Amino acid sequence: MEAFLKGFKPGTKPKPTVKTDANPVPTTSKKTKRPTPWVEKYRPKCMSEVVYQDEVVAVLKKSLANPDLPNLLFYGPPGTGKTSTILALSREIFGDMFKSRILELNASDERGIQVIRDKVKSFAQQTASGVRPDGRPCPPFKIVILDEADSMTNAAQSALRRTMEKASKSTRFCLICNYISRIIDPLTSRCSKFRFKPLSKDTLSQRLNYIASEENVKVEENVIDAVIDFSEGDLRKAITLLQSAHRLKGEESITENDIADISGVVPMKWIKEIITVCESDSYEKLEKFVCNLSYEGYTTGQVINQLHDEVVFNDTFNDKQKSSICEKIAVCDKRLLDGGDEYLQLMDLCCTIMQQICHPVN
Repeated sequence: MEAFLKGFKPGTKPKPTVKTDANPVPTTSKKTKRPTPWVEKYRPKCMSEVVYQDEVVAVLKKSLANPDLPNLLFYGPPGTGKTSTILALSREIFGDMFKSRILELNASDERGIQVIRDKVKSFAQQTASGVRPDGRPCPPFKIVILDEADSMTNAAQSALRRTMEKASKSTRFCLICNYISRIIDPLTSRCSKFRFKPLSKDTLSQRLNYIASEENVKVEENVIDAVIDFSEGDLRKAITLLQSAHRLKGEESITENDIADISGVVPMKWIKEIITVCESDSYEKLEKFVCNLSYEGYTTGQVINQLHDEVVFNDTFNDKQKSSICEKIAVCDKRLLDGGDEYLQLMDLCCTIMQQICHPVN
């Protein structure tokens, strides 16, 4: 009966069913290595690998001999090694227990007052033993790393103040920020402050050349210098820029133009042509040029930044003209941050430059 319902006809033999696997499992289970960003691959693993921050490293190395560690506050420009330093210090202090003794919160995490009251407070209240699993001694405290701490609200910072006091026996805090002025005074007074200096050009060049040789990156002359100039002293940005260029070119040699295209920097011919068009004292030419510049896809913020440097270091402008143009640059930049139209702000700035060149007010 079951065969009849399935469409079996008398006098015919049923066809044997063959089981086919739609997704066959390969016989060998080899795991393919995922490509690691060079920023993480070449991040310092110990304190001795941190470069150019000699004073900070010297003070923190002494804390390794003494199990007592104060609350820390690292501040300075981005890409100078603030996060890498505290992670390297934590690895040397805790060893294999690194992951269980560290709570790291970045700017991508929600760090309002509720997170400080719940997540940070609960982690800080946990006790820590003074012995590692292998029997070696270990400092009996944990470390809470708050990266980009200057983006926290004042309410969250105020709540953190009391948590730092109550959990002082079992937890140390490390605040990392770019602008120390955005951290409230009660927090700065509870921390040992360390300023990270902008990396020198020689340090950046040495590190980038080392990475290029390790990764077999073919670069032409002056490419490393171009990467340093476009990254503005940010080593993290410079390494990412070099990796992006290498992924784009492959086995070919990287040129200076490739770095300029990837970084989004406006070619200097456009910046100099802005000054030339403004000298013509023709609104029609200026409007046409700004339209063409907008069609090229360059961001107005980048144009304004490079135009600022061109105006400041241009000897044809007097001090009064420079001050008027720079004031307008600040106004236009603020409007862009508030969501203003890029075309209108660039036109407004160029009209001011044209007025200062052709019709200066005494």
